[in-house]
Amino acid sequence: MSDFQAIADRVEIEALRGEFTDAVMMRDYDRVASLFTPDGVWRMPDIPAEMSGQEQIRAWGRKVPDFVDFLVQNTHPGLILLDGDTASGRAYMSEVGRGRDGRSGVNYAIYHDRYRRTPDGWRFAERVYEIRYLDESPLTGSVPARGADAR
Repeated sequence: MSDFQAIADRVEIEALRGEFTDAVMMRDYDRVASLFTPDGVWRMPDIPAEMSGQEQIRAWGRKVPDFVDFLVQNTHPGLILLDGDTASGRAYMSEVGRGRDGRSGVNYAIYHDRYRRTPDGWRFAERVYEIRYLDESPLTGSVPARGADAR
């Protein structure tokens, strides 16, 4: 790969995927929404959830604390296929989390992505989440105590 623009595009797309994970982990759904094109779509059929456009993504994110106790998400690099100002790719995910309803699980999944170059850089035009493995065994751990509670 000797094309410097292609190298830069790949680095930017990988950074986009990493920022997505950081924003989800920090529950910053305003930032998550900003990583999508204005007409971008986020589909998670196994959850089930589907959001179209940045405002629907923000609105869904405001509800996440109501049903998610905690979520730890890790993104692993995957394929990126460049095609001018658009691209497609896959990112591999591992997650552990627990819902407010007590259900918990560990899963391994794939994000099937479409990207678009914008004046603000690469953004998601579409993310489709496909769970490939799910273990819903109860998680026996807990969030560690912090500060004065840890003493």
